[in-house]
Amino acid sequence: MFKFNYKEPKIIAEIGCNHMGNYSIALELIDLAKSCGCKYVKFQKRNSKELLTPEQYSSPHPNPWNSYGATYGEHREKLEFTATQHNSLYQYCQSVGIEYSSSVWDITSAKEIIGLHPNFIKVPSACNNNFEMLKLLRDDYRGQVQISLGMTTKAEEESIVELFEETNQASSRLVIYSCTSGYPVPDDQVCLLEINRLYEKFGSRVFEIGFSGHHNGIALDVAAYTLGARWIERHFTVDRTWKGTDHAASLEKPGMEKLVRDLNGTFKALTNKKQEILEIELEQRQKLKYQK
Repeated sequence: MFKFNYKEPKIIAEIGCNHMGNYSIALELIDLAKSCGCKYVKFQKRNSKELLTPEQYSSPHPNPWNSYGATYGEHREKLEFTATQHNSLYQYCQSVGIEYSSSVWDITSAKEIIGLHPNFIKVPSACNNNFEMLKLLRDDYRGQVQISLGMTTKAEEESIVELFEETNQASSRLVIYSCTSGYPVPDDQVCLLEINRLYEKFGSRVFEIGFSGHHNGIALDVAAYTLGARWIERHFTVDRTWKGTDHAASLEKPGMEKLVRDLNGTFKALTNKKQEILEIELEQRQKLKYQK
């Protein structure tokens, strides 16, 4: 059983593609995340023609209401920013005092984001078995590599960690996330005790363990932090009713503000009493405590 030395929670506002391909909305979301007290924002980078087969690229979106193009490929292209735009987002984040990062979905995107030199790069659950890309991040990038473990078998988890252990880098720069891949995820399928399992299996082998949530509300994030999740990642949007897959599982500004408040409050509360009777209790003790 791990005994935690609790640290200030690291909260990522996952913007992803919730900007809907609009650069101005991306800047607005950065500003909103900053105003909520988040210290990190994260985007996504994909090369759709590399990631998708020709058949997938030319097929219609499985949910037409959420589509931004006539085909799934057109939809994905509409939501993509160029490497130059990502560089501009990185620079803007620096100018306003919040840290930029991005998930990468393919080799080309990984190379482009590596070129920006962010402090960490994320690998989504969908791509954590792309070992060519994982090796690229391991060998050609010096920052922290964060990997979600949604829809991943235990054998696949082991292979991911072993890949970084081959070069003695897992314990110094690999962060793994407990995650259930759904949008949104019902409470009974969030499976928070997976955090305990990851600590038992990998706690001494990886740098840190986090939690990537796609549920509704914010109570479960506080529970995840209490179980030892160092990083808490939640999707973030201007409006949960906007068109797109991720908006419904995202937080708006009021929700993110409350999440940051509650996680930081929980961090402050996770202590033992420094003395038998705290100073704040003395007046109440004198007034209320039973005297024989």
